[in-house]
Amino acid sequence: MKKPLFLIFIVLLLDQILKFWVKLNMTIGESFPVLGDWFQIYFIENNGMAFGWELGAQWGKLALSVFRLIAVALLFYLIYYLTRKKIKFGPIMGVSLITAGALGNIIDGLFYGMIFSESTFFQVAALFPQGGGYAGLLQGKVVDMFYFPLFTFPEWIPFLGGQIFFSPIFNIADSAITIGFLYLILFQWNFLKNIDNLDALTNTQTNLELDKDNSQ
Repeated sequence: MKKPLFLIFIVLLLDQILKFWVKLNMTIGESFPVLGDWFQIYFIENNGMAFGWELGAQWGKLALSVFRLIAVALLFYLIYYLTRKKIKFGPIMGVSLITAGALGNIIDGLFYGMIFSESTFFQVAALFPQGGGYAGLLQGKVVDMFYFPLFTFPEWIPFLGGQIFFSPIFNIADSAITIGFLYLILFQWNFLKNIDNLDALTNTQTNLELDKDNSQ
């Protein structure tokens, strides 16, 4: 369990350090270029899911937070189970990235409303403000900052003319979830196909390793 836990810790640490810096140094809507105009740090907050998607109102926010907590608990159990089955680290790494990303955004929703004052278009947030934070437990907003407006479609293209090619604004946690999913789909397809029969998958993996050792 040491490798997946270390990976989750590193992703969470980087995610929270950047979110804290943005929250304590930028106002809502403030941005600055990192690599020209196509990569910017652009501070927004959202009440919902990854990449700025929304899930309505207070009860929707609460339901999403509870769902995330249950999902993360199940993901941690899956990591533990895969480790006990001695599955190679590749699939465990993918699941760990997804777990770290989900947990990173959970932290925002759980605690940010209580430990930060509200960020506005005119004022930077304060940490542990006098009088308390801007919201209660499970009602915090997720901090997003990565913006890649790679290009704008020409006006003559039907339906897409004048629109930015990639407009979502996201964070390290969102990136970890996406990278974890893509890694599992692109490079661990055999694991996904046989996930319902891990004993057989483990035996196949062991036999391949034995054949490799015997051939050397």
